[in-house]
Amino acid sequence: MPWKEVSKMECRREFVELATTEGANIRELCRRVKISPTTGYKWMGRRGPNESYTDRSRRPHRSPNQTKPKVEQLILEMRDAHPKWNARKIRRLLRTQLGQDLPAASTVGEILRRNGRISSEASQAGTPWKRFEHAQPNDLSQMDFMGHFAIGQGRCYSLTMLDDHSRYCQLLRACANERTETVRSHLIDAFRLYGLPWRMNFDNGNPWGNSSTDPYTRLTVWLLRLAVSVSHSRPFHPQTNGKDERFHKTVRAEAMGTRGFNILEQVQKEFDRWRMIYNHERPHESLGLEVPASRYRPSPRSYPETLPRIEYNEADLVRKVRGNGTLSVGGRNFYLSEAFVGEYVALRPTLDDGVWNVFFCHQRVGQLQRHDAELERESHLP
Repeated sequence: MPWKEVSKMECRREFVELATTEGANIRELCRRVKISPTTGYKWMGRRGPNESYTDRSRRPHRSPNQTKPKVEQLILEMRDAHPKWNARKIRRLLRTQLGQDLPAASTVGEILRRNGRISSEASQAGTPWKRFEHAQPNDLSQMDFMGHFAIGQGRCYSLTMLDDHSRYCQLLRACANERTETVRSHLIDAFRLYGLPWRMNFDNGNPWGNSSTDPYTRLTVWLLRLAVSVSHSRPFHPQTNGKDERFHKTVRAEAMGTRGFNILEQVQKEFDRWRMIYNHERPHESLGLEVPASRYRPSPRSYPETLPRIEYNEADLVRKVRGNGTLSVGGRNFYLSEAFVGEYVALRPTLDDGVWNVFFCHQRVGQLQRHDAELERESHLP
């Protein structure tokens, strides 16, 4: 309606006064002030001593589908308890807890925006990633250190292990260092509870090894003894261990936030509390808003308290790795890795003359070419 904005109420009042005088031509008056007859009669119908001629709310008197105040309050309480959770996660968890349907995720998001819990400029979801995952739990576990941060008595090194299929967090430990024995002790605890995975993937560097220089360490050799295959991410490609890398971002945002810690025990207490939420309560979007625990099952392969004896085929040429990491074949010394010192490896001939595959337990760890007196180690990239 083309009322002049500066005197809208005065124009309406004047129109009503003129239109209600005796003998007034209402349609002509509407034409002159450039409003429709419908609008003119609407304002005439509101004539009265208490009429301010301001625009009335168009909100309906009743909204049968409006979210109930109790549900809104639960949504806000859930957001306050988990400030990093989005509308889809909150809706999923509340629906599970209440046992009833809830408003759409867009409505939950609007409730959060209206109450100042999220910004109105919050970005919309972009094109979904095409994700790859292994078919079954325990097919692959991804492991890495999250990075260290300062605490009151030094630094904390956060060790994580995630099941690739279910995203179930098998390990979240606050460590004082990144040493092999520290990692192995925590792995033993995890293996005793969850069993052995079929394969583990690591980043490059100690204590995991490096795919381009020396892919084996005492830790990965120990894993091979347990019949756990070992692989490494491609150098400068952290996305190879992408699920664990993404998990680190979630840990920093939700478990750590901006809070400070004085001792490792404080960090571990918070890690333990949050890990239960992550595995059993927090909906995961890449799992269709199911929780990781809904897809995870412990491995049927139990951890052996005593390392099994290594058995090779009768036709294998078995050699012991000496103190300098070499093995002797046909009077020549070939360097394998100091990680295998004291262990026995098996050489199996290939179809190529003078070329032998080198196995440790079930995994091929290198290829020996006797003609060139070389031994090429396997990098075992996934």
